Amino acid sequence: MRFLFLGDMVGRAGRSAVFDRLPGLIRDWRLDFVVVNGENAAGGFGVTEEILEATLAAGADVMTTGNHVFDQREALEFSTRHDRFLRPLNYPAGAPGKGSGLFEARNGARVLVSNVMGRVFMHPELDDPFRAVAELLSACPLGEQADAVILDFHAEATSEKQCFAHYVDGKASVVVGTHTHVPTADHQILSGGTAYQSDAGMCGDYDSSLGMEKEEPLNRFLTKIARGRFEAAQGPATICGLAVEISDRTGLAEKVAPVRLGARLEEAIPTFWA
Repeated sequence: MRFLFLGDMVGRAGRSAVFDRLPGLIRDWRLDFVVVNGENAAGGFGVTEEILEATLAAGADVMTTGNHVFDQREALEFSTRHDRFLRPLNYPAGAPGKGSGLFEARNGARVLVSNVMGRVFMHPELDDPFRAVAELLSACPLGEQADAVILDFHAEATSEKQCFAHYVDGKASVVVGTHTHVPTADHQILSGGTAYQSDAGMCGDYDSSLGMEKEEPLNRFLTKIARGRFEAAQGPATICGLAVEISDRTGLAEKVAPVRLGARLEEAIPTFWA
């Protein structure tokens, strides 16, 4: 199975780049399944239903999120109606929406996707992500109810991301980190067969501070006084993500490569699909 994950879309620049490029990538790389993290798509803070539907129309099979999932208040309502919109799995019981789902890929595979949020340096501090994912994988194990398992681990601390990946190694096809908006160089297949990257990076303008216009974040570092709102940067965007070839026999990763396409960062494409 050919799987593509795209990191956090930030603002109009990020989502426009994804909408422009994704249909061609699905066609040219013959992708079977695509997950896009969209939690910063609406001006950098949350996602609207209109953006969600446009992302799915562009070819994404599922949208994951993170700590900004409910920044747009309408998400509290539409999250209950869209199965392909995931908030973090480890929200307390009773939270709107869902944290996981079982979906059918273009090749017919059953794909379990879950969005899990870390707790180190994160707000709000949710329930234990390790216990939450253990319960999920026990209920829908790889190789039984699921042919592939994709986990978006939305977290700040690299140590927590790495330990989470080792915890599920061999039980998940892919663990990909989101939230920090900077693509890491540690893409690999762990010893048990799980593909991993600490952070996929963002889809947005990299002439920025994590996708935001530079001036206000810089001002706050220099003066400790807010002078205005954070605004999403509007320059040409780069889309970043992770490409994984998943075995149809075992559900584990066989090949992994970073994806970087766009204006500023050095291009990276999966040579095994080129």
